[in-house]
Amino acid sequence: MWWRWANSGTAAQSQVARVASSGSAAQSQVKVPSSGTAAKRRQSTLQFKAAPASKAKANPNDSKKTVKAMFRRTPEEVVNERRSGRFQKTIQNCMRTDEERHYVDVQWALFFYECGVPFHAAAARQFEVALEATAQYGSGYEPPSQHKLREPLLWECVGLTSKMRVDHERAWKHYGCTLMSDGWTDMKGRHLINFLVNSPEGTYFLESVDASNEVHDAHMLADLLEKRIEGIGKDKVVQIITDNGTNYKAAGKLLMDRIPTIFWSPCAAHCLDLMLEDIGKIKEFKRTIARAKGVANFIYRHGKILSLMREKTRDAEIVRPGATRFATSYLSLKSLHKLMEGVKALFTCPEWYASNLSKTKVGERVYNTVLSIEFWNAVEDCLRASAPLLIVLRAADGDEKPAMPEVAALMTEAKEQIKKSFGTQNKKGLLKKILDIIERRWLKQMDHPLYGAALYLNPGKLFPLINADQDETVGQLRACFLKVLRRMVSDGVLRNKINDQAMDYQCKRGEAFSDEMAIENIESKSPRKCCPFHQLIIDFCVLLSIYVFSACICHSS
Repeated sequence: MWWRWANSGTAAQSQVARVASSGSAAQSQVKVPSSGTAAKRRQSTLQFKAAPASKAKANPNDSKKTVKAMFRRTPEEVVNERRSGRFQKTIQNCMRTDEERHYVDVQWALFFYECGVPFHAAAARQFEVALEATAQYGSGYEPPSQHKLREPLLWECVGLTSKMRVDHERAWKHYGCTLMSDGWTDMKGRHLINFLVNSPEGTYFLESVDASNEVHDAHMLADLLEKRIEGIGKDKVVQIITDNGTNYKAAGKLLMDRIPTIFWSPCAAHCLDLMLEDIGKIKEFKRTIARAKGVANFIYRHGKILSLMREKTRDAEIVRPGATRFATSYLSLKSLHKLMEGVKALFTCPEWYASNLSKTKVGERVYNTVLSIEFWNAVEDCLRASAPLLIVLRAADGDEKPAMPEVAALMTEAKEQIKKSFGTQNKKGLLKKILDIIERRWLKQMDHPLYGAALYLNPGKLFPLINADQDETVGQLRACFLKVLRRMVSDGVLRNKINDQAMDYQCKRGEAFSDEMAIENIESKSPRKCCPFHQLIIDFCVLLSIYVFSACICHSS
């Protein structure tokens, strides 16, 4: 298939190779590839920021302000400058002693400890803005009461947040947008469906719907999605992304029939998670994962054993597998393997032999598992199969979102690493099972005309194939482009103009496409910035970048 060529000319491949060969310690240092889109220079999920209000409303007493107050920067400006690294302390701040600053730090620390505030809240931008606003107000500020926080201030902040939608709607109208849905179950057992909208402006949380009392069939999901599409505007939504469930796939096909200009795409991160789940069901791995879970559960269910483990592992912890993300099972295996010597020391120490738990059937089973060479060899096989895929999942599901062709390049390299890890003759059967699962899942993910169209419009990908006489692959990419063009652009005249420009681009015809500088920039320029593109194709590239980039976002959002 054409998508097998997505890895050509991608620097990200070497990163996977280095990480997979250097072991688990280096995996945490992987740099997620970037496709350089504007949306990735923004935060993928929107942080709270107050919408700018009119001067009359925000500062009703401007006429009573002192000259000093009128020239003072706003708290938002101060925080932005501090975070950019260009902040310069005032003379008053420089005159403060270390003891004075330490006293303030202690008071804030006591507040965090007493109220149970998570420590990561100290890194929030809004926390810094609130502190700066309080400092500018001066001594004697009286904080809001519980009632104010619960009622009037809450609704005021809701209104300010709603105003942020204006900037996003402007981007939706100009570029188009992607509607994403993600279902989950809360602590009360309610099934909630989140709806988010992605565009170059960022990701905007639209709403959450409680669908507990509904049958989650294709028609119900299609109706829910269509209602949100109508609220945004059918002419603005160019794609919907959901997980890979059968009901969501059927809902996506229903919507594509109802709205001819919309594409449905599966979530890349969810595809990888399902892939890891299927690999975990292989007979050789299923028993190993179950035995590892049994060891972890036994240790954490008994306080004395847990205390002994922390003593032997120097307070290191075993990662507990999650209920929804199957990747956590492999992370649990990885942490258990890392603590192998400490766990073995736990089950061979005098305290273990003297405990009553060592004489129980469960205790004996866990003891035999931990001291089994066969078990640890099987754990290493699981890690060799999952580690390259976890790198791809981390890239697709991280904060910095790569484009799908880059994820495809990482997947190609991951398969090569898995082949090398299971290269011995006695592992050939296991290797075939793993690769069959990867190919089956990934083919369904990548067999999408959007990705082929994106590769077709990327000069650094297309022209190496043309120069190598890969006519069949080029033809497949061209067919993907035409399929997407026909669905996205309903105006026949405009569609023909774009198609004519695309043929000039492919054949390097015309003054712009045949220009010497344009040819030199084929491999170094982004498709959205490449100088030979006419404006119609540039606009089409922008739409495709929204498509391809959004496919990596859904699951993490």
